[in-house]
Amino acid sequence: MSVHATAVVHESAYVDDGATIGAGTRVWHFCHVLGGAVIGERCSLGQNVVVMNGTRIGSNVKIQNNVSVYEGVELEDDVFCGPSMVFTNVMNPRSHVSRKSEYRRTLVRRGASIGANATIVCGTTLGEYAFVGAGSVVARDVPAFALVVGVPARRIGWMCQCGERLPDSGAGSCRVCGSTYEHADGVVRQLSGPNLNRNA
Repeated sequence: MSVHATAVVHESAYVDDGATIGAGTRVWHFCHVLGGAVIGERCSLGQNVVVMNGTRIGSNVKIQNNVSVYEGVELEDDVFCGPSMVFTNVMNPRSHVSRKSEYRRTLVRRGASIGANATIVCGTTLGEYAFVGAGSVVARDVPAFALVVGVPARRIGWMCQCGERLPDSGAGSCRVCGSTYEHADGVVRQLSGPNLNRNA
């Protein structure tokens, strides 16, 4: 395993050979990081988090208590996973049928937030800074900056990169941080704001 010298791993956690944990990352009580998992810098894995082999987690990712990140799931930078939210990786599981060759990729793009007890069905992509409400079930792709809630999850609005709700049209300025957005052809795009150059 490769654990950066500045990473903190609680004595009750297990980090298997072949896992990579970046600088400043904290792995708390009763976690298990399997071999082949790659975790970036400045992440926080709350109590009882499991990160399966072959998963990739970016930097500054916050994973709250009781979350399992299954093979096939990728979390980009700045993602937030609320307590006890759920990822899946197979559409039609059966205990007596091996479906390891059928895992579907789930991608959570930069800055997205997933509320407590939400479920993300495999094969979906959550766009940049998307916001999934607590208890929602996401079974299809979520656009960037979209706010989705319910079972199944449906878009009810748009969210700023700072986490505040935008005007219902998705266009205009955030009343909190002043970031500006445009909405064209069903896509919301940030025009200005403190994190506009986040990929630089």
